[in-house]
Amino acid sequence: MRKNSTLEKIYISAALIVGLILLLAFLFTGDNFELTKALFDARITKDELWETTSRLGMGSYAAVALLSMLQTVCPFLPAEPIQVLAGIAFGFPIGFACCAAGFFMGCSLIFLLYKLYGNRVRNYFITNLQLDLDTISKSNRITLIILLLYFMPAIPYGMICFFAASMDIKYHKYVSVNLLGAVPSLCIGVGLGHMTIASSWALSLCVFVLLAILLVVIFRKKDRIFSKLNHLAAKPGYSVKTTVRKSNRLFLILMYNAAKLYFFLCGIRVQMINHCEKKLQGPCIVLCNHGSFVDFFFAAKLLRRSDFNFVTARLYFYHKWLGSLLKLLGCFPKSMFATDLESTKNCMRVLQEGRVLAMMPEARLSTAGQFEDIQGRTYSFLKKAGVPVYTIRFQGDYFADPKWGKGFRRGSVVEAELDILLQPHELKALSAEQIGNAVEQRLYYDEFAWLKTRPHIRYRSRRLAEGLENILSLCPVCGSRYTIGTKGRSIFCEHCGPLTQLDDRYSFTGPFRFENFAQWYEWQKQQLLQQIENDPGFCLQTPVQLRHGDPTGKNLTCHAGDGMCILNRSGLLYTGTRNGEQCSIHFPLEQIYRLLFGAGENFELYQGGQIFYFVPQEKRSAVDWYIASALLYDLEFEKEKSKAGNCY
Repeated sequence: MRKNSTLEKIYISAALIVGLILLLAFLFTGDNFELTKALFDARITKDELWETTSRLGMGSYAAVALLSMLQTVCPFLPAEPIQVLAGIAFGFPIGFACCAAGFFMGCSLIFLLYKLYGNRVRNYFITNLQLDLDTISKSNRITLIILLLYFMPAIPYGMICFFAASMDIKYHKYVSVNLLGAVPSLCIGVGLGHMTIASSWALSLCVFVLLAILLVVIFRKKDRIFSKLNHLAAKPGYSVKTTVRKSNRLFLILMYNAAKLYFFLCGIRVQMINHCEKKLQGPCIVLCNHGSFVDFFFAAKLLRRSDFNFVTARLYFYHKWLGSLLKLLGCFPKSMFATDLESTKNCMRVLQEGRVLAMMPEARLSTAGQFEDIQGRTYSFLKKAGVPVYTIRFQGDYFADPKWGKGFRRGSVVEAELDILLQPHELKALSAEQIGNAVEQRLYYDEFAWLKTRPHIRYRSRRLAEGLENILSLCPVCGSRYTIGTKGRSIFCEHCGPLTQLDDRYSFTGPFRFENFAQWYEWQKQQLLQQIENDPGFCLQTPVQLRHGDPTGKNLTCHAGDGMCILNRSGLLYTGTRNGEQCSIHFPLEQIYRLLFGAGENFELYQGGQIFYFVPQEKRSAVDWYIASALLYDLEFEKEKSKAGNCY
């Protein structure tokens, strides 16, 4: 909270005093005084009240709004008489608007008072709130608690407003929450006044009696309610951990049809080939290749008649709303390329309950439209599970929405083929290595080879090449790194100038060294491999920003520190700050397998249930960290690469 100087406080205090004097002068002089007096005079009739408001004209609206503001700032003044008067004088819509406007001014003034005087005026407002303010101020349920307070009897608006202001929330959120909380009470108060002129006295009396009974009941239980609110504030916040459960069928159908319409509007066509029964009988496992984010939708289309659960990267569960959405769809989290006992238990639970376990064993999106390798421990898990194994092979999905791309490509065709791969008796007879060979042979894909057999497909996008600079890090002409740029369909080097363009089939135009970007990507991998083999002291290093999963659930990740990352033959070393403290964290190479990366964004790895999300200074370098981690691991552990691990 910003500290005000003594002179500023004097000026603001003087302005507030002058404003209060002018307000009182307005309310207690002339015809306005008659309207104010009506609040406390039970003998005044409706006709006299209407006559008074008619004489005031527009001033009557201002008078009611100012009275409502005064009642908010002065907690000892009751709100109900003003609201009832507004309902009688103006009817419900206008009466509600006047009271709401007054409440808005009042809660804004309280916010200003808190910012000016801070806790010096705390006792004036919140002495009767039996709340653990320290615990609530650290809770991520502040909004809910503020809203619930408005349903408590005998707590003036001003008390709740000051409580909300003392939680140091931003003004726009403060006003929104308080206005939303006050709406039910305003509706009741103004509605009662309106009912006295629009309905019979008997109906008005019944409504009043019911509300009075409700208020008495809540008041008698107020200690218990305050205790519940304190308990609610003390409860742990959103947790990324989850126990797998069945998908919500209705929600799944709604999301599926919404996605179907969206992809249709984006110009993506899908061709489904199902060699199995329409509904797979669990328990069983379905393995899918993973060229694009759209794979989840097309897999769900083939499996929608079955009870299935999808293994999904833990990153997406750090966000509260996205994580909750994924859980409704039957997904559960896994820390990719890391030992994750929670995920292993969830996988076994799905199979034990007779459902379909769907996973994408590549565990990351394809970088250049070609099959990525699968960690050996996956095949050990398949053998241990001993249930039928099916596969869904996608082709064309990568070109519809590539990892590096910006937006869907109109004209895309996606083919999805579901078929049985291995029966339980075959899994029992085969070794983990043989199972791996069968899986990789079935799931293998090469998008450019597939596209050559589909000469009719044309991709329409004005930004077809944009983003390629995030996977093409090395210029084939001058050898410079991180100088590749793109615009529209053009590719250029910041040193060399224009290089080539993409046509509507993702091929390079004009005389160029490579036919397509997959060949370029493979070339730069070979260049990096030669560099590693020729240099025993090879390493990559860069300043980074460290981010962890957001514990509040408001974002996927949050800033956790700044430092330096070094990748070499011993593994990945991070030195810098973490949560405000200096640290040095080493990740051995044998535990890394592959560094995951976001094209032009970051590289990352998991340790247990926590993600280490590194944002490099040169974001285009993220792809090199991914390639280098894979090459280093394969060179150092080539003999162990095909061995199965102990857990999935």
